[in-house]
Amino acid sequence: MKRALIASMVLVCSAAPSALAQAGYEKPKTSWGVPDFQGFWTNQSLTTMQRPEGAEKLVLTQQEAEQLTHRNVYSAAEREEAGASKLDEKSSAELLSDKNASRAYNRFWMDPGTSYAQVKGEYRSSWITSPANGRIPYTEAGIKANMRSSSFDDYEIRPLPERCLMSFTGSAGPVLGNGMYNNTLQIVQSPTSVMFLAEMIHDVRVIPIVKSAAEAKHGPSEIPRWGGDSVGWYEGDTLVVHTINSHPRQRSYITTKGQVTERYTRWSADEIFYEFKVEDPTLYTESWGGEQTLRVSPEPLYEYACHEGNYALPGILAGARKLEAEGRPHPIEKPIFAGVDVSDGE
Repeated sequence: MKRALIASMVLVCSAAPSALAQAGYEKPKTSWGVPDFQGFWTNQSLTTMQRPEGAEKLVLTQQEAEQLTHRNVYSAAEREEAGASKLDEKSSAELLSDKNASRAYNRFWMDPGTSYAQVKGEYRSSWITSPANGRIPYTEAGIKANMRSSSFDDYEIRPLPERCLMSFTGSAGPVLGNGMYNNTLQIVQSPTSVMFLAEMIHDVRVIPIVKSAAEAKHGPSEIPRWGGDSVGWYEGDTLVVHTINSHPRQRSYITTKGQVTERYTRWSADEIFYEFKVEDPTLYTESWGGEQTLRVSPEPLYEYACHEGNYALPGILAGARKLEAEGRPHPIEKPIFAGVDVSDGE
């Protein structure tokens, strides 16, 4: 039953990828004869999972992409801070005059990209291609889970990214994410596995490779995994990865009842065409999915140098204690990225 479900799901996921590559492009192979995806790649872009306000369609003209770029929050921050970060007392006073605590994390430290992404040569307003509105189709339970805030009572129940245990963007997947910096991904293959190493907090997925969907077997459901329980196989020129059973404490796009299917196909010498489909009746009213382009990165991975118990945590908890002593409420926390937190708080 499980094998039949996986096989049928893969057929529905997308069209045959052989028709997607650029004409005349000869896809590279590994020494053992499978598609070669190894190297450093990036999805750095102002394009995000969901379509932003002001964008009515998926595919943008160059002018529309430039207009969205101009309105983007990172572009606005860059304009606002331009020329205001000189190393003199007057400029510093002007920059800090609004008492905005976020100034400590200014545009200088951000590296989100400078434009919206092109996928198959088209500017895209969102990674999501289905549903047509470019938005995640949450159920009421999905909305509630996505809005859940974390307690300030103890460092062990602060969000995992804040503790440097999982990344802020979920960049290693599933689904591959991108954020305001560290968007490089390293792919390493062997005959029996594929490794995805994300620059953001160095999240890693090691995915066993089997011969076909019919041989795909997952581990026991009682043991959830960071990044999910993934199994991969090759279909012609495409790497297919099927994932279930993400750890409940992880900000993930699926619960224990969900599944994600990813497809990787070389599009050109410097691009991978990436497709994904997400299914989870607990969180979504329908399945949803999309596409990305992974481009060859001009740089290797940088060390993130994040560590659990970092010096920010005492300040975060001390700030909460001060608010309580003054009889003031804690601030309302918003989700760190477009996934969902389905943790039970344990």
